[in-house]
Amino acid sequence: MRSVRSRAITAGLVLVVAGVGAWQLLPSGAGGRDAVTVGTTDVASSLDPAGAYDAGSWALYSNIYQSLLTIKPGAADPEPDAASSCRFIGQKLTTYQCEVREGLKFSNGREITAEDVKYSFDRIKKINSDQGPAPLLNTLKSVTAKDRTVTFNLSARDATFPFKIATGAGSIVDSSKYPADALRTGDGADGSGPYVLKSFDKGKEAELAPNESYKGPVKPAHVPVNVRYFTDAEGLDAAWQSRDVDVAHRDLPPQVLAGLRPGLEDTRYQQSGGSETRNLVFNVRKGSPVEEQPVRRAVAAVLDRAKIASEVYQGTVTPLYSLIPQGVGGHGTPFFDSYPEPSADRAKEILRAADISTPVSFTLGFNSRGTTAAEAAEIKKQLESSGLFKVKTEGVAEWPEFQKAYAAGKFDAYTIGWIADFPDPDNFTAPLVGSDSSMNNGFRDRRIDTLITRTQSYSDRAMAASDFRDLQKEVAEQVPMLPIWQKKDFVVSREAVTGAQYLSDGTGVWRLWELNWL
Repeated sequence: MRSVRSRAITAGLVLVVAGVGAWQLLPSGAGGRDAVTVGTTDVASSLDPAGAYDAGSWALYSNIYQSLLTIKPGAADPEPDAASSCRFIGQKLTTYQCEVREGLKFSNGREITAEDVKYSFDRIKKINSDQGPAPLLNTLKSVTAKDRTVTFNLSARDATFPFKIATGAGSIVDSSKYPADALRTGDGADGSGPYVLKSFDKGKEAELAPNESYKGPVKPAHVPVNVRYFTDAEGLDAAWQSRDVDVAHRDLPPQVLAGLRPGLEDTRYQQSGGSETRNLVFNVRKGSPVEEQPVRRAVAAVLDRAKIASEVYQGTVTPLYSLIPQGVGGHGTPFFDSYPEPSADRAKEILRAADISTPVSFTLGFNSRGTTAAEAAEIKKQLESSGLFKVKTEGVAEWPEFQKAYAAGKFDAYTIGWIADFPDPDNFTAPLVGSDSSMNNGFRDRRIDTLITRTQSYSDRAMAASDFRDLQKEVAEQVPMLPIWQKKDFVVSREAVTGAQYLSDGTGVWRLWELNWL
């Protein structure tokens, strides 16, 4: 990245030397108020924090709402945001208490109270949306509020709870604007983050303006930001090439990402070790063709991750053999240990031993955005070439409809991406394979639930490593889902834009307030 930085310095020197004429090289509002336009293929499925648990929505939440705590880039622990302080009470890790800072206001001018915080968590649990973050708050039993103190009572020891309330699930909403037992409708949002949502056209655009009354730990927003949503990677790339967007993130086409290099005209790029993963999830409800464990194990025996990574994604992703990706504590290779090489013969033996007739027919669902259609086609090709499976692929263009479809059990299997909400291996286990998981695939296992509870109980997270290894071995044996790959995080920007290198650290948080004009 040194050469990219050198170009930025050179550009600055050119502007200084150019003197009076330099303004012509900048957007008309550089140093003024022109908006930076950010393009993405992610979708903000809901403006209500009780109704969304996806990357596109939470990227927006991190800018228009505040949480009690926040996670700064590279930090090991959450830090205060809307809270002045937070701590566990006693040594049991079952009571967590926060003090709400004074003087905080929603963008509509109303003061934030401890009751608003309690209300925000209560409604997530009460509404319990299939697309919402309730599974992340599985240990939260009740919340109380008194004066400026908020107390969280947990059903079990949960050392990861501070991380959870620092995510989009902890977004504080105005209790006078959001229904207690239903999702808020319309295109408005009332939060207290560094930005105010000025307008929202679902699936197309969100216009954000700096919140002049924001009080929090991050720097005030510099300029307005317009977020443009694209239905596929090719559309985002076309907008980038035509200079209709100033920043592109998640996701340009694989061939474009693979071609990024120093020296590209008017292009900066930031590549970080992101923890985004991709999984094949099985619907194990009664009556599903993949309900029986041997069928899922046979799929695991056939899948060729390396071929998907090289041919579909042009080497921009890395084969993954663990629920927990590389770079996160608890990572291992349990699926490689169990299925070291793609083998149709091994899969045939598994099915024969279980007396399962072939070919096994099932539907494979996917959200048809980005490169997912090519990925689904490659998975279908691999499975059918074994002679053991017959796969019908079904693409759903709109993300909310796709979520509803897999939650309702429409697909026998489906592919889905996952981005860490916080830097702890628990985020790759409990929400994915725990009872009532966000995957909505009907999977429940007492042994896995017990291991999840144990991993959450250690305040010293390193002590949970052994349990995480055992947990992942169980998952590799039962195969409720199959990890496919993990990828790095790419942010591409024009040279006139500053702060893009801080936009994302691979956790799904967007730091739009870092963006500015040179």
